[in-house]
Amino acid sequence: MRKTLPEDHPSLATSYNNIGQVYNAMGDYSKALEFYEKSLKIREKALPPHHPELATSYICIGEVYNKMGDYSKALEFYEKSHKIYEKALPLNHPSLATSYNNIATVYNAMGDYSKALEFYEKSHKIFEKALPPNHPSFATSYNNIAGVYNNMGDYSKALQFYEKSLKIDEKALPPNHPSLATSYNNIGQVYKNIGDYSKALEFYEKSHKIYEKALPPNHPSLATSYNNIGGVYNDMGDYSKALEFYEKSHKIREKALPRNHPSLATYYNNIAEVYYNMGDYSKALEFYSKALKIFEKALPPNHPSLATSYNNIGQVYENMGDYSKALEFYEKSHQIFEKALPLNHPSFATSYNNIGQVYENMGDYSKALEFYEKSLKIREKALPPNHPDLATSYNNIGQVYKNMGDYSKALEFYEKSHKIREKALPPNHPHLATSYNNIGAVYKNIGDYSKALEFYEKSHQILEKALPPNHPLLATSYNNIGGVYNDMGDYSKALEFYEKSHKIKEKALPLNHPSLAASYNNIGGVYNDMGDYSKALEFYEKAYQIKEKALPPNHPDLAVSYNNIGQVYNNMGDYSKALEFYEKAHKIKDKALPSNHPSLAISKHDIGLTYENMGEYSKASQFYQRAVDIAQLSLPSNHPHLQFYRKRLQDIKKKM
Repeated sequence: MRKTLPEDHPSLATSYNNIGQVYNAMGDYSKALEFYEKSLKIREKALPPHHPELATSYICIGEVYNKMGDYSKALEFYEKSHKIYEKALPLNHPSLATSYNNIATVYNAMGDYSKALEFYEKSHKIFEKALPPNHPSFATSYNNIAGVYNNMGDYSKALQFYEKSLKIDEKALPPNHPSLATSYNNIGQVYKNIGDYSKALEFYEKSHKIYEKALPPNHPSLATSYNNIGGVYNDMGDYSKALEFYEKSHKIREKALPRNHPSLATYYNNIAEVYYNMGDYSKALEFYSKALKIFEKALPPNHPSLATSYNNIGQVYENMGDYSKALEFYEKSHQIFEKALPLNHPSFATSYNNIGQVYENMGDYSKALEFYEKSLKIREKALPPNHPDLATSYNNIGQVYKNMGDYSKALEFYEKSHKIREKALPPNHPHLATSYNNIGAVYKNIGDYSKALEFYEKSHQILEKALPPNHPLLATSYNNIGGVYNDMGDYSKALEFYEKSHKIKEKALPLNHPSLAASYNNIGGVYNDMGDYSKALEFYEKAYQIKEKALPPNHPDLAVSYNNIGQVYNNMGDYSKALEFYEKAHKIKDKALPSNHPSLAISKHDIGLTYENMGEYSKASQFYQRAVDIAQLSLPSNHPHLQFYRKRLQDIKKKM
């Protein structure tokens, strides 16, 4: 065409635009922009300033910027397009509705949900005037409004609008039309969000059956469908099923898409998440890193998906106990959000939350509170008052107060969290179980065991209704109830619940999952308390063997194992062995944790106790003093641990 037509011929503009569309579909956004801009230059020269084809060009360019995460640029081009439509078209023309819809899409991506709703509703009003009541565009409109409510955590509203959309599609379209599959898919997503996994699977499978009939076998929508089903199995804790569906999705995408398409990165992310849930952190890192490489090639350097990638890698390092690496990646993620998103975007809240979590794990509770409170402020501004993410913020702040020993504050925030979840979620949602669980943990710490059991059992009843019988969360629930019976001195009951927990973990998790180590550890603890030291050592050593295989050599959980084994030897009166293991624990903590971490105070105390048992009171006094010094730096003055260490120090000085 270039050989037969002049360079500024309008037909060339159409050609460039079409080529741009192909690159856009391939995920090659820089190439798409190049061709869309060539098309625009020709149209600007050849056409009057308010010609609808110019609006089309602006829309195409806006769409690419939206996909690239450059939302201000996307808005700029969508608004240019809209101005042309306002001048060139009658007030109720469907293209104006589409234009409002495009602007709303950007606000939705920016987390400005009130603006998104405003523009989606403007779009909908035009459709009401311009189109018959069962026109498919109405279904799209209801669908978009539902999407905003879904993002706002208003799941009942989301379902209401998705079902309106479905009713129109069912009347207007043949039974195997892909738009019906999209409707079923969206309803499935809401059920997944509210924790109704059987309903979610039902709708995702309805969607999938339509795609199988309507589309060729390697169509990307089939890949999305397999991916969604895999996501439900992941949430249900059925990791082998999740991997099976994610891999089906990947096979299609490998055939249908170029090697660096962002959708392939999404697949790697999903696989990584399953390995992360399975406790296989090296595999999780491998797949998260593959995703990151694709995003780095396919997307501009400040795209929010890159931030999400850094965030995911940070999360793995956090669980591996490498807190400096975790912070490094969380901060990289945060820097991108600062450049790419408005200051009150919910993703900022997530970012502050993640950084707060690392500081909490490092025992720096004041820093943790600082970041959790930053997260809460954003969520209070950006989200409706009953959004589940606000409950998460209150929950996290409650957790820090619990760790600080301020149990009244912890209860206050856990109860705030619970009230939101009661309003926002169905009565059997797993997050409500989490709320009851956290409140139970506070009552356990303050020694109110009947209250603790009451809340742990409420939590367990929800999980039994909401989850399959071998879900890891049920194992956690049995574990928590066992912990209360252990503290009450009812060791047979404690063992009964710890063993129930362990049986589920054996079925649900790989053999070297850290949760299995935790299970052996808890059973060992009961035998230790019962004075059956050989049994205690047997289970503590099983725990240690798993941790050695599953975790890096300086992970704090390895220190916990050494500490537990040391405690048994101390109880057996083998003080030299006890010291050997306590010192191993201390060396790991010295490398892995900041110098004032409360866990280091525990180590100093345990070594001091051993010296006291050996009759070496001056040595014991030195270690008790160090425990007090660390605890004074890291814990509030009324924390039970600090008071305990001070008492130990006073008592040993009397013996001297």
